[in-house]
Amino acid sequence: MAEVSDPEKRRGAAGRKSQQSRRKRTNNRGAGASSLNAGCWCELSECRVLGAGASSLNAGCWCELSECRVLGAGASSLNAGCWCELSECRVLGAGMSSLNAGCWCEVSECRVLGAGASSLNAGCWCELSECRVLGAGMRSLNAGCWCELSECRVLLFQVTLEKVLGISTSSSSGLTSDPKSGLIAYPAGCVIVLLHPKTNKQSHIVNASRKPFSALAFSHDGKHLVTGEVAEVQSHKYGVSCVAFSTNNCYIVSVGYQHDMTVNVWDWRKGSIIASNKVSSRVSAVSFSQDNSYFVTAGNRHVKFWYLDASKERRVNSTVPLIGRSGLLGDHKNSVFSGVACGRGPAASSTYCITSSGLLCRFNSSRQLEAWVDLKTSSASCLAISEDFIFCGCADGAIRAFSPSNLQYVTTLHRPHRLGVDLTQSLQHSPGAQYPDTLALTFDPASRHLTCVYNDHSVYVWDVKDVRNVGKLYSALYHSSCVWSIEVYPELLDASQACLPPSSFLTCSSDNTVRLWNTDPPIAYRNLYSNDLLRIVYVGENMQHLQAEGGEAGADGKAGIRVLGVSPDGKHLAAGDRCGNLRIFGLEFLDELVKIEAHDSEVLCLEFSPISTGVKLLASASRDRLIHVFNLEKNYSLEQTLSDHSASITAVKFTGESPEVRMVSCGADKSIYFQTAEQTAEGPLFSRSHHVVEKTTLYDMDLDSTRTHVAIACQDRNIRVYNVETGKLKKCLKGSSSDEGALLKVQMDPSGSFFATSCSDKNISIFDYESGECVATLFGHSEIVTCMRFSQDCKHLITVSGDR
Repeated sequence: MAEVSDPEKRRGAAGRKSQQSRRKRTNNRGAGASSLNAGCWCELSECRVLGAGASSLNAGCWCELSECRVLGAGASSLNAGCWCELSECRVLGAGMSSLNAGCWCEVSECRVLGAGASSLNAGCWCELSECRVLGAGMRSLNAGCWCELSECRVLLFQVTLEKVLGISTSSSSGLTSDPKSGLIAYPAGCVIVLLHPKTNKQSHIVNASRKPFSALAFSHDGKHLVTGEVAEVQSHKYGVSCVAFSTNNCYIVSVGYQHDMTVNVWDWRKGSIIASNKVSSRVSAVSFSQDNSYFVTAGNRHVKFWYLDASKERRVNSTVPLIGRSGLLGDHKNSVFSGVACGRGPAASSTYCITSSGLLCRFNSSRQLEAWVDLKTSSASCLAISEDFIFCGCADGAIRAFSPSNLQYVTTLHRPHRLGVDLTQSLQHSPGAQYPDTLALTFDPASRHLTCVYNDHSVYVWDVKDVRNVGKLYSALYHSSCVWSIEVYPELLDASQACLPPSSFLTCSSDNTVRLWNTDPPIAYRNLYSNDLLRIVYVGENMQHLQAEGGEAGADGKAGIRVLGVSPDGKHLAAGDRCGNLRIFGLEFLDELVKIEAHDSEVLCLEFSPISTGVKLLASASRDRLIHVFNLEKNYSLEQTLSDHSASITAVKFTGESPEVRMVSCGADKSIYFQTAEQTAEGPLFSRSHHVVEKTTLYDMDLDSTRTHVAIACQDRNIRVYNVETGKLKKCLKGSSSDEGALLKVQMDPSGSFFATSCSDKNISIFDYESGECVATLFGHSEIVTCMRFSQDCKHLITVSGDR
């Protein structure tokens, strides 16, 4: 979720036109002017502009010269460069104690305070690079809110990443905790999420190289974070599978993916590799010994001890071979070792490994596997260690604790939610229930918190100060597979009729669920499992889709909900799946009202007719080239089927006002069909009024705020805008800031000022709808963006993607 801040948007088109005309009427500055008269500007026609050393100047004037002093009505003094559009404003200089809202100053030490507020309303102008413009709810912007030309334009735009609802961790290599602050870090596509579990606050690190993160680790003093990418990076051709800091924070070890077969030790402060070697097996985990003398890697039929001291003795000024010795596995030589941890405290000389078959093994200082214990589980994937306990992540949500000294079993921690949990109910642990498998663990020794990621992409933080009385500090439940669509819940005139709280939105996924979110829900809607998730709708009885496996059904499979639609009255939710079925749910109780086997292939788009059309219709379009029109007032009975398109239909929209109802559709056949409804005794009947054929594939479409024009995203990276009534092309705008890839999605903001686009290069761009100028470029997803929506208040842009 990205927060969008822009003062000009809040003023609306009327405010911009007023400022444009005022700018034309009052700007007296000439190009390259150096004198005071030429460089000053005033909005009052009777204003007298005086030269250097001026003793007075009417209110509302502004000057760019440092020696100018502007004295307004009732004002005592003003530093150079200040300007106010409010005639009653009292302007004070540096060290000022108050300033009415609507004022702005370019003096760096000036504090702008509104009446009872700490921010500044929109309406500022600046041309200096050091200027900071502060608007309502904004942090800062560089110069350029107004341009030097006669027409007013917004040149800069601020978008900040506010929250990430998802996680892409696949093993303990992708989960780490700060041993000093308790901060938890995990990857989410091309973003590292830094989570404060006690406050549910996030901060983010976005990868400037736009590559997904694969591994990360905090230094032991908590001051640094090392990350690995799924990309060709320094000395790793195929990407980095795991990373770790040495205990003294002097070195970093990085292990490449299986085909890379490289283990490197870095002097990270110098950015140089001090030792390197090859491995022939896939490595899944790495751990440093407490005394920094060696580290251990574990993987497929692989446990190896790498010795730094021996390698450093051989090093002069170049990289030397890393000295490694294989662990003596004995009867377990064919095991797959999925986790490793070097001992701490009294057990510092031991090394502990876990096998995917469910064994906990202990190696002594001679690299010999001297003891092992059966975890009594079908599989195991990860482990974390403290001085007192070894925590083993097992199948079916089990985490078992053992003593490091003798591998004595201690206890099994609480399981998380069961698969298919009802969030509105209390903790449910019924006999025979299935639980998600444990995927990753990390332990924070300072706060004694154990963070767990399960394979349904849920995150739990357990307080294990007393392992026999474990408490839950934090939990979150996310989609476990490709997220296909998002819909924002509409604002209703009568809020009492709403089924969901304001600012709620809904998502659907290949995990066969529809999820209802609200990042700040009212107390009545909160639950024990998630701070952001309100409800989950499970489609079908098969809960295995909730667990992300290597061969999960996603972009290639048939499982999952493909598209959503919410009725204008906020009562019904339409969901189309990847098999062509259409389901209607009541949003009050989330019960399934209707199921229709509508299409022969996956449903690609759903659209309810808006209230202004005077009819209650639902259109569904599919890869089978058909558009079905259903009547809500007849329990979603089929009214009409349109078969004009000859390829997949990518978008369909209703518009018009009763009695003139129109429908526009576009598709992969490069065609745009404009349909007009004729009112009959049986209901509206659509017929073709215009047909436009383009030279490029049309991937998405949205209506502008007037609902008289459609903006269509084209494969050639352009946005073409057509008049709905005439079918004529109005304008063609650039839809991507890059010259590669295809334009896949377009979304207009509710105010009609901006539109957002997503491209096959995974980037998102925001453009000014009038000028076509790109005002922001966003990135962070590691897969293509499948859907975007602006919030009703225009403050947020919510995006979903195949990276979950």
